[in-house]
Amino acid sequence: MKLRIAYLYPDLLNIYGDRGNVLTLFRRCQWRGIAVEIDYLDLGSSIDADRYDLYFMGGGQDTQQARVCEDLQQVKKESLLVAAQNQAVFLTVCGGYQLLGHYYKPHEGPELRGLSLIDAHTVAGHKRHIGNIVIERTSALTGNLETVVGFENHSGLTYLGKAVSPLGQVKTGSGNNGEDATEGVAQGNIYGTYLHGSLLPKNPALADELLFKALSRGHAQEQVKSALIPLEDALESMAHQRALLLKA
Repeated sequence: MKLRIAYLYPDLLNIYGDRGNVLTLFRRCQWRGIAVEIDYLDLGSSIDADRYDLYFMGGGQDTQQARVCEDLQQVKKESLLVAAQNQAVFLTVCGGYQLLGHYYKPHEGPELRGLSLIDAHTVAGHKRHIGNIVIERTSALTGNLETVVGFENHSGLTYLGKAVSPLGQVKTGSGNNGEDATEGVAQGNIYGTYLHGSLLPKNPALADELLFKALSRGHAQEQVKSALIPLEDALESMAHQRALLLKA
């Protein structure tokens, strides 16, 4: 069993520890004896849509986001659309999340076109939403109600279409826009969020949900369930609980 990860724009989109999400996925596979390959795809790198099980894209400033937007539209868009149709998993954070939707409109400069993988759009707001955040969601893997913790720092306001499901409901913090108590998106195998921190080290249940979906592309679900043996997550749980105490 092998997991193939495409890490998009690791140098341009990597603020607030977003790289730690890829490291978490790598380690949780390694501890279970599951092989992992990570390819780092920068500006100009083409994509083989059949190769990767999971795509990760982190956050960045508007300047970096504009450069990424151009590359997505000119080089990678068609392959990423095919990958999504082939049930690859997408995990995107902040700026990467915004570019999953139809567009991001900054305060200055032209509108940045997104991939339209989800029915959503983002506009620059006048207030910065910053601080610890807690959301509540139902796990697609276990069906259990769970909390997800992280740190948000964004002024972009993301609005989801009516048919799009959020990652979770905000318990503390701002989330997508500070208005409708939604945070992120979880639409099939496509995940987007404003949670930095990084996200996955403190939320191992969500990490395993992503691994299950990604590995199920090429293997029977029962085989994947057997491979994802429970891990000793005492430190991860401690970090999660500590973050709950530090909520904004």
